[in-house]
Amino acid sequence: MSKQRWDWIFDWSGTLVDDMALVVCATNHVMRQYGKPEWDREAFRRHFSLPYEAFYEEYVPGVALEEIEQHFREGFALSKEEVPVLEHARDFLDYLARRGDRMYVLTSMCAKAFEEQVVSLGLEHFFEARYAGVLDKRERIGEIIERHGMQEERTIFVGDMTHDVETAHHGGVHSVGVLTGYNHREVLEAVHPSVLANDLEDLRNMLESDQSWEQLVEKV
Repeated sequence: MSKQRWDWIFDWSGTLVDDMALVVCATNHVMRQYGKPEWDREAFRRHFSLPYEAFYEEYVPGVALEEIEQHFREGFALSKEEVPVLEHARDFLDYLARRGDRMYVLTSMCAKAFEEQVVSLGLEHFFEARYAGVLDKRERIGEIIERHGMQEERTIFVGDMTHDVETAHHGGVHSVGVLTGYNHREVLEAVHPSVLANDLEDLRNMLESDQSWEQLVEKV
């Protein structure tokens, strides 16, 4: 990959941290309030989607999003599930920092909970800016690109869900789908990310080869 600087926008949940157990727990707390069936991890991966407003409208129809978010925050606070940094994530961020690349976060996660996590996990220093609590990332990607003077052809969005890849398409930037989070391979493949990686170590190995990003995209 070229030695010129690149801009990287990261999703948070399922991309840099493993918070699925916590999110499933909080989601089931919401479902219990309305007498709805609870989810196991794999069923949740199969059905959960962003923006989450549409997900809840399908499974808890007619309930105001503000009410659902309140119950979700209650479940989040009650849960004892821990949120670790995903394997290889810290090393990958270190690698990009050594390259001199710029890094950002764009996440739908509650802003308060996100800030607590990013600080407690010691990752905050990697990111030039952090955008959390974004319901529909497609609505913010253009503004973020413009605000930070990014060049679309040298910007990469990394995420684990179709919404992340669709956000990259919407912003006209490259996309990486990683298989460490909420969507399965066949689901991510269907939205055509520029590159699909098993995890961030897999992505780093691709980048450290002698090929350019354009050649990498063509090869994958």
